[in-house]
Amino acid sequence: MMTQETTNTLEDAPAALEAQNLAKRKRLFPLLLLVILLIAGLFAAWYVITQQGRVRTDNAYVGADSAQITALVAGPIQAVPVADTQEVRKGEILVVLDDAEYQVAVAEARAALAQARQHYRQAEASTSAAQARVTARDAEILQAKAQLRDSKAAVERTRAELARRESIAGTGAVSAEDLTAARTAYQSALAARDLAEAAINSAQAVRGSADGDFGAAEVLTLGLTIDTSPNVAMAKARLDRAELDLSRTVIRAPFDGVVTNKQVQVGERVAAGAPLMIVVPVASVYVDANFKESQFERLRIGQPAELTSDYHGSGVTYRGTVVGFNGGTGAAFALIPAQNATGNWIKVVQRLPVRIALEPDDLKAYPLRVGLSMDVTVDTRGE
Repeated sequence: MMTQETTNTLEDAPAALEAQNLAKRKRLFPLLLLVILLIAGLFAAWYVITQQGRVRTDNAYVGADSAQITALVAGPIQAVPVADTQEVRKGEILVVLDDAEYQVAVAEARAALAQARQHYRQAEASTSAAQARVTARDAEILQAKAQLRDSKAAVERTRAELARRESIAGTGAVSAEDLTAARTAYQSALAARDLAEAAINSAQAVRGSADGDFGAAEVLTLGLTIDTSPNVAMAKARLDRAELDLSRTVIRAPFDGVVTNKQVQVGERVAAGAPLMIVVPVASVYVDANFKESQFERLRIGQPAELTSDYHGSGVTYRGTVVGFNGGTGAAFALIPAQNATGNWIKVVQRLPVRIALEPDDLKAYPLRVGLSMDVTVDTRGE
């Protein structure tokens, strides 16, 4: 009897244990379900708060409006006081060309300007002298006219005296000598009158020549000053050009940046327009993020962005702002654009570059370099 009870007890033990486990699972299931729902709710809340309404891409790269430094004049390189990777400030000397020939050109231009000014002053003096000669000829004409009037008066006087003497010559009151003298005086008066008329004609002819000289001299200075004279202005322009070429023998940095791709050495002769180096403005770099066309539904200019780079690690976050969209996709401006007018066309999602400006303070604390890749997240919730 005891054996049978013991056997029944052993058989009922697994069933009781299973019943206990089932009851325990039933009690834990609501708790597990609650935990799962809580985790799901927390994830949903985190997504709504921090992730919903954001667009991301890791197809983004750092860019900058770099300056290609070129030689504006030809000449041998005298000094290159900078090296690749060196930081430079705006106005700092990058390259110095030998300026000997440009110094000579400036000296020649200054001499030509002085000569042009001298010629202008000579023209002014010639004009004044010609005007003085005209005035002198006018005085001579006036004097000749006065002499002519005196000569005409003398002719009338001697004619009257000769007529009076001839009228009484028959009475014997006038001697033959007196009559001859009167006739001689009259002839002399006529000769003096003719001489005075000739003097007037000569003075007028000389005045005409003086007028021509004055006109020729005046045309060189009429309405002009020494600074507006064509010859002086041309010489001044040549001097300015020579001084400009001389100043271009010293090449300076156009802005703060980092020197890269230096291509010149001391002693090398370069031609005008030859590339020398590149200056990258690392303090004003930007990011071009290539978003898919399907991400532009809510993407707008002015929206904030967060960016990270492998260069400084994910612990450094840059703040940025969307400032513009490119005028076309990369494929549209490819050297060989895609031709989709075929029967085997397959749609390929295109990407459009988006320009993002970075906060200067972030760039100052953590500088970037052109070409680095970036992870970009744009917050579109504030549209």
